[in-house]
Amino acid sequence: MADQAFVTLATTDSYARGAMVLGKALRNNNTSKKLVALIGPHVSEPCQSVLKRIYDEVKLVDVLDSGDTAHLAMMKRPDLGVTITKLHCWTLTHYSKCVFMDADTLVLSNVDELFEREELSAAPDPGWPDCFNSGVFVFRPSVETYGKLLQFCTEHGSFDGGDQGVLNGFFNDWATADISKHLPFIYNLSSIAIYTYLPAFKQYGGNAKVVHFLGKTKPWSYTFDPKAKRLLGGEQEFTSHPTFLLDWWTLYASAVVPMLREQYGDQPFHSGCVEGEGSFSQEVKPQPSSKERKEQWEQGQADYMGMDSFDNIKRRLDTFLK
Repeated sequence: MADQAFVTLATTDSYARGAMVLGKALRNNNTSKKLVALIGPHVSEPCQSVLKRIYDEVKLVDVLDSGDTAHLAMMKRPDLGVTITKLHCWTLTHYSKCVFMDADTLVLSNVDELFEREELSAAPDPGWPDCFNSGVFVFRPSVETYGKLLQFCTEHGSFDGGDQGVLNGFFNDWATADISKHLPFIYNLSSIAIYTYLPAFKQYGGNAKVVHFLGKTKPWSYTFDPKAKRLLGGEQEFTSHPTFLLDWWTLYASAVVPMLREQYGDQPFHSGCVEGEGSFSQEVKPQPSSKERKEQWEQGQADYMGMDSFDNIKRRLDTFLK
């Protein structure tokens, strides 16, 4: 339907690349819905041009200079700037219903059936299942709802400092009011869950429709060899469960990189794709201290794709037990 749309948000070029892959994946899986990308002012012209080739609508949102109610809210709570940017999706009132998807999600099959759900439908967050994860949710654009969200934002803030805390505070009966608004976890399969409940992932992971790359390490943080179909990142070759990341990089390398190269032309451009181990100089990232790693774990930001991967943890445990 022309008045229904998938919506995403990109405030940097890195997240813009994620949005490009998401848009391509939605197209490749034959969605019948419109595609909308909200972008921040720091997204470069080449990336904007590629997004416009993939999405039906690319809308620039800048809460700092907007001069509207969001601007007034920003003056009271400047710490919630990125959150308020995400809330702009409720201003898309030329659509009757939308599905928001973070730019670090990847669609694995057609998910148009999500539009049969009502606001606010979302999947449980693996860290606290009575909260929903705001990476994928169904909503109805409304100026009234947008105003109420801004008011809630400025009066109550966010218990986690981000949009998820605001939205869970506002839609605070999600856990108990209507079970039909609880999306199955396969519509927002977090990469964290793969490592915290591996048997369940082995049992149900094959049914996943949307995978969400939670945490600080995103797909675009790695380097990819298209010919060998191999991922590299950090100080060592990628060793943990690679399937979803390989899906992301294969689509990015084949469908997005050619468009980016066309837009950048003669300008310097690092695609993240390399051919052969000797063709690039691998950057060695400083290792966090034990205290920093502990804090990252407590915040749900463990390096699940690197030093804290399931394989590495298992290897350390095996060594300890021996």
